[in-house]
Amino acid sequence: MPDAVVLMAYGSPERLEDVPAYYADIRGGRPIAPEHLEDLVERYRRLGIEDSSPLNAITEATRAALERELGIPVYTGMKHWTPRIADAAHAALGGGADRIAGVVLAPHYSALSIKGYRDQLESAVDGARLAFVDSWHLEPGFVELLADRVRGTAAHVVFTAHSLPARILETGDPYRDQLLETAEAVARTAGLAQWSFSFQSESPTGEPWLGPDILDHLADLRAQGVGHALVCPVGFVSDHLEIRWDIDVEAQEKAAELGMRLERIEMPNDDPAFIRTLATVVERALP
Repeated sequence: MPDAVVLMAYGSPERLEDVPAYYADIRGGRPIAPEHLEDLVERYRRLGIEDSSPLNAITEATRAALERELGIPVYTGMKHWTPRIADAAHAALGGGADRIAGVVLAPHYSALSIKGYRDQLESAVDGARLAFVDSWHLEPGFVELLADRVRGTAAHVVFTAHSLPARILETGDPYRDQLLETAEAVARTAGLAQWSFSFQSESPTGEPWLGPDILDHLADLRAQGVGHALVCPVGFVSDHLEIRWDIDVEAQEKAAELGMRLERIEMPNDDPAFIRTLATVVERALP
């Protein structure tokens, strides 16, 4: 029974000139405010992304390492860029796979995020057996990896994740609860004495989003006398825009304004310990 893995990610434009098409794909046909597009292009420009995406390189390194670890084919599928999730599924089927594990490089489930990956993959597998991993937010290897990153720090640890519209709480969506479970597990494993949680990367949609936002949270921490904070983004696993801009630029600027020292952990990316964790997740899905 040939097995394969479709490893899914949000996607990132490969070149600066790809940003408008990438943003249009995210918007899914909804109107695009010119100022929002200009802001996104400028962010990528300031991060030095001209002809190649560091995130896409990281994703490929993660895919290749996971393939070596598992010894079965691993294909990358992007939700909002190429290669698409359907492309990855078709490649897996074309390679002879009749059982596919679908894993998203995002540990926490929400109907506004992970469900979209699942829907795309299910529609593309064409009758093959699919083992889709909805979440892996308490995977012991993942918790231990993050705990290692924060263990022994003298700083106040701020766990973060991408915010989503607050309306998800009305439907019983598990996203926020899973995030807090991860943060609590990491804090307990690392023996942290002082930590908190905030959201980041809210989009300008005109509706309430989950909070508190990290910029407001940093101001609150400073008012409480905290002068040194360490950001641990539990909702992210790679160095992409929400890390390199929202944390490394915007949050750093806010911390400087407040007279705080702000650091963040090294992201998992293709760390061997993280690859072993992903392999464990896949092996559980494909017994």
